Amino acid sequence: MTDKQQRSLETVKKIDKEVTLLGHIGATVSWDQETYMPEGAVEGKSQQASLLSKLGHQRMTSSELAQALSDLGADDTLVQEIRLEKGASHLPQDISISEKALIRSVYRHHSRAVKVPEKLVTELSELGARAQNAWVKARKANDFPMFQPYLEKLVDLKRQEVQAVGYEDHPYDALLDEFEPGMKTSEVTQVFQGLRDDLVPLVKRIADSPQVKDDFLERTYPISGQESFGYKVLDALGYDMKRGRMDISAHPFTTSLGSDDVRITTRYAENYFKTGIFSIIHEAGHGLYELGFSPDIKDTGLATGTSLGIHESQSRTWENMIGRSLPFWNHFLPVLKQEFPGLLDDVDTKAFFRGINKVEPSYIRVEADEVTYSLHIMLRFFLETKLITGEIQVKDLPELWRQESRDLLGIVPETDSLGVLQDVHWSFGLFGYFPTYSLGNIIGAQFYQVMEKDLGSIDALVEAGNFGPILGWLRTNIHHHGSVKNAGELLQDITGGGLDAKPFVAYLKGKYSGVYGFS
Repeated sequence: MTDKQQRSLETVKKIDKEVTLLGHIGATVSWDQETYMPEGAVEGKSQQASLLSKLGHQRMTSSELAQALSDLGADDTLVQEIRLEKGASHLPQDISISEKALIRSVYRHHSRAVKVPEKLVTELSELGARAQNAWVKARKANDFPMFQPYLEKLVDLKRQEVQAVGYEDHPYDALLDEFEPGMKTSEVTQVFQGLRDDLVPLVKRIADSPQVKDDFLERTYPISGQESFGYKVLDALGYDMKRGRMDISAHPFTTSLGSDDVRITTRYAENYFKTGIFSIIHEAGHGLYELGFSPDIKDTGLATGTSLGIHESQSRTWENMIGRSLPFWNHFLPVLKQEFPGLLDDVDTKAFFRGINKVEPSYIRVEADEVTYSLHIMLRFFLETKLITGEIQVKDLPELWRQESRDLLGIVPETDSLGVLQDVHWSFGLFGYFPTYSLGNIIGAQFYQVMEKDLGSIDALVEAGNFGPILGWLRTNIHHHGSVKNAGELLQDITGGGLDAKPFVAYLKGKYSGVYGFS
């Protein structure tokens, strides 16, 4: 590497760190808005968020960075799915894989950022802060018209972003790529169609079986006890409270305010136990990923999930494949009974396990069972793609949501709070995000299959409360790499292949034939 290239590499590292730190500051503002911010502060917070987005965009689009990337040989081939240890021959060869990955990551973000006008970036950020506050109020009041003008403006701005970024096949590709790099709308559509073909018969088979009882979940569980139990679960899973914390928000989320400051939130329902605990386990899965990055990439743009599908694979694995398993509750039900004396004396572990895995079409995505969950995602994916193309309009969303819910789930939400207003994502302009949830289910099952081959019986570890080997395997094979490896590289290295829904479908069929007693 020449002296000039060495200086250019240092420039890339410097600007990447600055943008990363600005992102952490922005996350602090957003976390505050969703947890403790007084209502009257929304305007000030929106201006703070807008300024931080503007500064980050300016650094990422600077001529200084553009020149440094050019000096290092970065070009569009870097954002394609290549093996850095074998490809990228046009980059300096006497640098590490992580440095090559950083150049790839920065170039990808730079090349997208330079296409998007600064004015659009700041408008989206500022509007997102205001829209989130409006969404909270609208959801609470069950008043979609209160949120509608904010969403209309957000959709308009996202369409502008699509045109600025550009696309080859489908406008939605430009938004999907931000969360699942390289993924195409056509690929998601194909995966979802195949998954739907597998899920619909399974849902029917379950519907034709005697329904399990879960009324014990609707008993009164004081929130203080739920919180205490949640902290015990977090501790057992390995979530480090010295580097994180848990709070309450309208919609559960995980955010990184720094490499050693990863925070999660949940929400509780006193008369529905599942709401709090499974949100906690889900977000812990995200948090454990964020806390597991290699020290070598700390405080860089590589210290992040390589894609949201990979990120969701972690949260969905902990929440469902582990947290909703019989061995998990063989271990934790006695602890829960101690937390709520007398409340569950008439419920044994098998009954509890069947109850928390009850399959029944429901309105709220985050409380949906594993089998119908992906149908919720298909509903949102269908509406999102048509919103972005202009085939449907925001004002028509409540009725279209009801129609899609009827077609996919067989139920019609009675209120918009149970329908179109239930998710926070659109208020932040996060179009392209929803498909990653289902992709995470699929990827998680693929990873779990390999993990069990490596570790032996996962059930035995879980029942013993020995989560260390599981977290260790995930840290070594997934978390440690951050985004040094892209999603395709990670899948190939762990599973020997690409995206494959068969392990997920096999898992569902095996588990729920046991829950419902059919072969």
